[in-house]
Amino acid sequence: MGSKKIVIALGGNALGNTPEEQLGLVKNTAKSIVDLVADGYQVIVAHGNGPQVGVINLAMEYSANNGAGTPSMPFPECGAMSQGYIGYHLQQAIEGELESRKMGQKVATVVTQVEVDKNDPGFKNPTKPIGSFYSKEEADKIVAEKGYTFVEDAGRGYRRVVPSPIPVKIVELDVIKSLVEQGHIVIACGGGGIPVVKKEVGYEGVAAVIDKDRSSAKLALDLGADSLVILTAVEKVCVNFNKPNQEALSELTLEEAEKHIADGQFAKGSMLPKVEACMGYVKENAFGGTALITSLEKAKEALRGETGTIIKK
Repeated sequence: MGSKKIVIALGGNALGNTPEEQLGLVKNTAKSIVDLVADGYQVIVAHGNGPQVGVINLAMEYSANNGAGTPSMPFPECGAMSQGYIGYHLQQAIEGELESRKMGQKVATVVTQVEVDKNDPGFKNPTKPIGSFYSKEEADKIVAEKGYTFVEDAGRGYRRVVPSPIPVKIVELDVIKSLVEQGHIVIACGGGGIPVVKKEVGYEGVAAVIDKDRSSAKLALDLGADSLVILTAVEKVCVNFNKPNQEALSELTLEEAEKHIADGQFAKGSMLPKVEACMGYVKENAFGGTALITSLEKAKEALRGETGTIIKK
């Protein structure tokens, strides 16, 4: 097998909610990633940051609001912090795993900005919940002070929501490309990338969260990757999920995927964005790349065609 390029999108289950939990979990994650490197794949790693950016944002807000004298931290900066923190844990774990197997590859995290369109309709309709839950009174007070948008979240209280615009361009793409060409393992587009809008000169960060599966698909397209691999908590995509007639799918054509989406088979907050990102990647690449959804533990077997759900034209 030649050196096939694959972009792996790690789901939240590969990372932890606290630094201690994450350090433990990423050791396991690193084993799966290095297994793929050992199998001859060139691996580019992307990841989510939902809980982590929420924790950072919350800590900063709490500290600023409770007289600790710390400045309020803008949301894009919190995203950048989460990329650094998760990247540090991942690269440390992957380096350790490579070293224990006497493999010579190097690992680096690229703090990645992703350009979005300032006129993206997502900005008019914030949907991505972040941070913790507030009572109606607390939420109203914050709205008055900061102008944030809050929604009632499944009877658990009010949460801040931020826009989720579509990724247009990966700003550091050339840097990522040259590291990949030199044979390094690159961690990029963390948390979907830090959302930025183009100014007359350079870029400016905006308070938003880009869906990490969409950014991973964009990265895979831009790098000409042979496969987009979205890793989640389940081994295969299922229809009639959690029902007596649940059925695991080994493959999905674009037409079948569209039909299942129309039938409401995939949950909005979990499987739907993954399937849609895979469809986008498969539709748009002219080089015959395939997309795969499976669990972290089964990634190696799935890439050999033994399990997982493959999405193809």
